[in-house]
Formats: sequence, structure tokens, C-alpha cells
Amino acid sequence: MDVLTPDQRSYCMSRIRGKDTKPELVVRRLLHAMGYRYRLHDRRLPGSPDLVFPKYRKVVFVHGCFWHRHRCRFGRVMPSTRKDFWVEKLEKNRQRDTRNRRALRQLGWVVLVVWECQIRRREWLAEHLLEFLQE
Repeated sequence: MDVLTPDQRSYCMSRIRGKDTKPELVVRRLLHAMGYRYRLHDRRLPGSPDLVFPKYRKVVFVHGCFWHRHRCRFGRVMPSTRKDFWVEKLEKNRQRDTRNRRALRQLGWVVLVVWECQIRRREWLAEHLLEFLQE
């Protein structure tokens, strides 16, 4: 049973952003400090990647573990109410992500997905991003 009223739940859900999320801002600040410049949310590309590096033909998606079903403990959580709705919604998110990554690769872009849980390990993340951009 949900502890919030439908109006309260609606308000909470309306506050969830698709752009400029905290994990995305962490990645952006880190890359900017490393000297990399990028474009944000290029709508001309499939999936409107969070960070686009046209010079390198590389893109970065910063995904929330819950919304995009990462295999970590945060991605395995399932709401206890309206299970059918959530299973369908989250599975469609995964399918859409797969389609977008495939389309980007077919267009010649190299794709990296950074998960929300990986943001906690800043040194590892910095090395991972640097390795990705220098390949």
C-alpha cells in the first residue's frame, strides 16, 4: 500500500527530471574539469544522448539505475504497487535504450553508459571516462 495520497504521489513523480539530474551534473563537471567540451542532449541523434563529443564521434548516456534497470541492487528494486504497470514501463525503457544504442552505433557513434551507482566511485569514473574518450 502506498503511504502517499494519489495527489502527493503525482507531485513526487512530477519532480523527477530527465535532464540535468545530479548524476549527469557530476559527470559533466568531471569531464569539464578534465578539459573536455561537449554538447548536451543533441535531439538529432537517437535517444538524445546526455553528452555528445562530435570531435570524437562518441556519446555518453548517464542512466539512473532504477529507471533503466541496471543489474546493481538499486536497479533490481520494484515498486510494490501496480506491479504490472511498472514491469511494462521499465521493460519498455530497457528496450528503447537498446534500440537507441544500436541506432547510434549504426550511425558510426561510440556509446558509453554511465550508471548512477558508478558515480560514487569518482576516481574510477574519471579513469573510465578518460579511457573511453582517448580510445
